[in-house]
Amino acid sequence: MMAASKPVEPHSGSAFPRWQLALLVGTPIVLGVGAVYLWKRNKTKNTPGKSNGERTTPEGSATPVQGQEGARCEQEDMSPLDRAQGAKNKGNKYFKAGKYEQAIQCYTEAIGLCPRENQTDLSTFYQNRAAAYEQQMKWTEVVQDCTQAVVINPRYIKALFRRAKALERLDNKKECLEDVTAVCILEAFQNQQSMLLADKVLKLLGKEKAKDQYRNRDPLMPSPQFIKSYFSSFTDDIISQPLQKGEKKDEDKDNEGEAAEVTESSGYLKAKQYMEEENYDKIISECTKEVESGGRYTAEALLLRATFYLLIGNTTGAQPDLDRVINMEDANVKLRANALIKRGSMYMQQQQPMMSTQDFNMAAEIDTRNADVYHHRGQLKILLDQVEEAVGDFDECILLRPDSALAQAQKCFALYRQAYTGNSQSQVQTAMDGFEDVIRRFPKCAEGYALYAQALTDQQQFGKADQMYNKCIDLEPDNATTYVHKGLLQLQWKQDLDLGLDLISKAIEIDNKCDFAYETMGTIEVQRGNLEKAIDMFNKAINLAKSEMEMAHLYSLCDAAYAQTEVARKYGLKPPTL
Repeated sequence: MMAASKPVEPHSGSAFPRWQLALLVGTPIVLGVGAVYLWKRNKTKNTPGKSNGERTTPEGSATPVQGQEGARCEQEDMSPLDRAQGAKNKGNKYFKAGKYEQAIQCYTEAIGLCPRENQTDLSTFYQNRAAAYEQQMKWTEVVQDCTQAVVINPRYIKALFRRAKALERLDNKKECLEDVTAVCILEAFQNQQSMLLADKVLKLLGKEKAKDQYRNRDPLMPSPQFIKSYFSSFTDDIISQPLQKGEKKDEDKDNEGEAAEVTESSGYLKAKQYMEEENYDKIISECTKEVESGGRYTAEALLLRATFYLLIGNTTGAQPDLDRVINMEDANVKLRANALIKRGSMYMQQQQPMMSTQDFNMAAEIDTRNADVYHHRGQLKILLDQVEEAVGDFDECILLRPDSALAQAQKCFALYRQAYTGNSQSQVQTAMDGFEDVIRRFPKCAEGYALYAQALTDQQQFGKADQMYNKCIDLEPDNATTYVHKGLLQLQWKQDLDLGLDLISKAIEIDNKCDFAYETMGTIEVQRGNLEKAIDMFNKAINLAKSEMEMAHLYSLCDAAYAQTEVARKYGLKPPTL
């Protein structure tokens, strides 16, 4: 896995992005964060001319304006409703001609003339006037008229969507999201416009909330299983290796007595001892003692402290330490390269791919035979959809460390992903054969089975995928994410909701800090219609998020679920459930 500021859980981040989990439960995908609308629906085709067209025109037929252009539209010997309709038709002609002020006067006249009992017509007149105000960019008036239309007709799609767009312009994202959620449900998710607006607003809301919350949150140490899995992704990392003999008993021959005293009081060596004891909460403070005393292990202490800052999601604390190590030209090159890997991964989490690439390239320049550099850069290239370059990096890693089962497995997955997205069945089969070779040569590599299982699931070979996950569990019974993936497989394979939820609950039992499990449980509860429980699950995941980007994503999920509760309360609208 990449040494990111939010280290990626094994078996998830190194494969497809998390939003694709929606596919595993048979649901549609709204672009990006819009995937939070994870309810099940029939895949019906868009109706030509309705699904993607911009809603700009008023309702009712109209012909080009002819003759006098006065805005007064009264006609004698007609009923009030007929006169109102006539005023509306005149307004539509002005609207078509781009004469919005005259159109507004006609629609206002129609509203005044319309009998109150003719509710459908009245709501149309308000909506038409709102359309004219929209052309004048008078957003407050648009909201007011659409609100009148919706009060009369709570399921009026045009009015709801026009109000949503105006609310967005007024920076009222919460109410905008509620309106566009109602529109999505009413349109059965067939209109790209409304889904894109939902996606946009959810992303903005998530980023706003995460920006404040992430900065002010209390640091949280991940589970021991997560930390050990993170460090296991490095092979050329000095700080993650067990205490060496020379560290346990100092071998400085020039001044043995003084050296022994330094060893005994070294904060870094104590921190390393705490690592072996899995007493992770004390590591940062011991590293700080080493740094402040200017001890002989200052570079190592800075890197170890930065690593644990990253693990608890404190990138602000991590970056100065990483910068110092990188700029220590007399420090061990392995330390500097490892710091570059971690800073590069941190930049990637912060969506700064150019800076990330620069750090990885610099790491490769200063330590050309460091397998970790190529392994983690390969994963970066996958995230950037540079699959061929990723395969090249994995090959270089394998050349340096032929026994690197993880790199072998991830190379297979990169090749599989390339073949799958390119619809090349022959290349897909070649990649699947590669997985078979990896698990044959490295039967104790759990990641190999896990990635193979995900590929098998894509190919709908569910029984064999289940066998691969069972192999993972046999090798790593404490790896919570495997249970989550196995649970999702049961939903797609057998539509066995109870078994799927039981397995995800087992993941939480194994690791109650597994944010992936809470997030997945939340998405399933959304589909079941249990919105309050879904919100609770998302909030638990939010509290465990290890990067601002992940927290923003989780807030988007939570906001989408909350918007559904409001839509259900206001309009009685609920999407189909599992």
